[in-house]
Amino acid sequence: MYKILIDSCGEFTEEMENNPVFGHVALKLQVGEWHQVDDESFDQAVFLDVLSHTEACPKSACPSPDQYMQQFEGCDEVYIITLSGNLSGSYNSARTAMEMYYEDHEKAKIHVFDSCSASIGETLLGLKIFALKEAGLPFEQVVLQAEEYRDSITTYFVLDNLDTLRKNGRLSGIKSVVASTLNIKPVMSADNTGTIIQLGQKIGVRKALISMCEEIVKAKQDTPGKDLMISHCNAGKRALYVKDILEKTGLFANIRILDTRGISSMYANDGGIIVAV
Repeated sequence: MYKILIDSCGEFTEEMENNPVFGHVALKLQVGEWHQVDDESFDQAVFLDVLSHTEACPKSACPSPDQYMQQFEGCDEVYIITLSGNLSGSYNSARTAMEMYYEDHEKAKIHVFDSCSASIGETLLGLKIFALKEAGLPFEQVVLQAEEYRDSITTYFVLDNLDTLRKNGRLSGIKSVVASTLNIKPVMSADNTGTIIQLGQKIGVRKALISMCEEIVKAKQDTPGKDLMISHCNAGKRALYVKDILEKTGLFANIRILDTRGISSMYANDGGIIVAV
């Protein structure tokens, strides 16, 4: 038996939700005195309402090693995917869980992937691991090929509100104050370490989304046929707009849209769009 564990920053498709191979490991959200576990009880509308009525900086707490270990029992192989180690301690917690579990289960096979991404970047990696396992590949080959695939994934995003990233110190290289005061929207991505970088900027969200799509096409035109995912925080029309632009290029095999879960909603904030390919 094998399991693919994804921390709760990663979105699940309906098929993943219904497949016992996949498991979520929940982070926790806090906004002032308001607390929420990022599990099936998370309500995005309630969360956004809380954010809109407080000046407090939203924060997250990574899962404990025990939360990971609880899902190891009975598994011969475990593949863990966490959001970027530059955004959370989830990766280190998963590594600690793996090392603790090995003390009493020497034959277990566990690998922790730092996705160097978040949200649907984790989703794409989870689906790749599932495909490799269903194809019958052994543990070592799954890890090797999944890491190669992880390194090929790029995450792009345009956010309507940068406050959370700014307050949490994640925008050291991006002029978030200027962006908010002049309606200049940065087009952002993550480098191969998971650090947020700025690709460009446009006045207004719509122009920024078009620019993001142009960056995606430019970067991925030599590798056609890849799966692409879009996640959004209360921005379904924007997600469909991006999907329409990218579908017309004919570059991508499948394009799917998902709602952000709690942690992704915290970072993306109301109106945010994330693309991973």
